[in-house]
Amino acid sequence: MQVPELAGNVARENKNARITPRHIQLAIRNDTEFEKHIGNVTIPSGGVPPAIHCFLIPPLWGEDD
Repeated sequence: MQVPELAGNVARENKNARITPRHIQLAIRNDTEFEKHIGNVTIPSGGVPPAIHCFLIPPLWGEDD
């Protein structure tokens, strides 16, 4: 019963009333225990987990290096 609860939390954070496969995907990928057990499962219409490489983020102005 944890997956629907986690997916519902993700849907609520995104201000949606329905749980979509994307919400299930994000809920599973953000939970380390589920990721360990079913991390290799493909969820249709789930999309890909968000991952932004640091070199794609523009530097902040005025940042001291």
